[in-house]
Amino acid sequence: MYPEDNVQKTTAPNASDLLLGRGVRFEGKLTFAGTVRIDASFVGTIVTDDVLVVGEAARIDANITCGTIVVHGEVNGNIQAKGGVEIRAAAKVRGDLETPSLVVEKGALFQGASRMDSAAKAARAKTAA
Repeated sequence: MYPEDNVQKTTAPNASDLLLGRGVRFEGKLTFAGTVRIDASFVGTIVTDDVLVVGEAARIDANITCGTIVVHGEVNGNIQAKGGVEIRAAAKVRGDLETPSLVVEKGALFQGASRMDSAAKAARAKTAA
C-alpha cells in the first residue's frame, strides 16, 4: 500500500515505532501511541500522549498536543506538550508553546510565545471537565 522506504516499523531501542519518510505528503488528524518520527509534509492536527519527533526534512503545519516533542525540522502551529519541548539547532518553530519544560538550542528559530506554568494547565483541565 505504501512504498517500503516511506513507512517503516522498527523495534530497535530508542527508535521510532513508526517513520513517515521523506517524499510523503499527507493531511488530516494524526493520533497515535508510542513514538512517531515524521520526515514528511503534514497539514492538520496531531494528538498523542507520547513522543513526536519532527525530522530534519519535515514541514508540519499543525496544532500539536503531545507528551513530548523533539523538533529538528519545521513546525508552524501551536504546541501543547505535557512533558516537554526540545527545539534542536537547525529547527524552525513558529507558534505558541505551552509546556513545563523547554529547551531551545543555539541556532534554532523560535517565533511565538511560551508558557511554562502548571496553573494554566490546571485551569484548562477544570474548564474541560
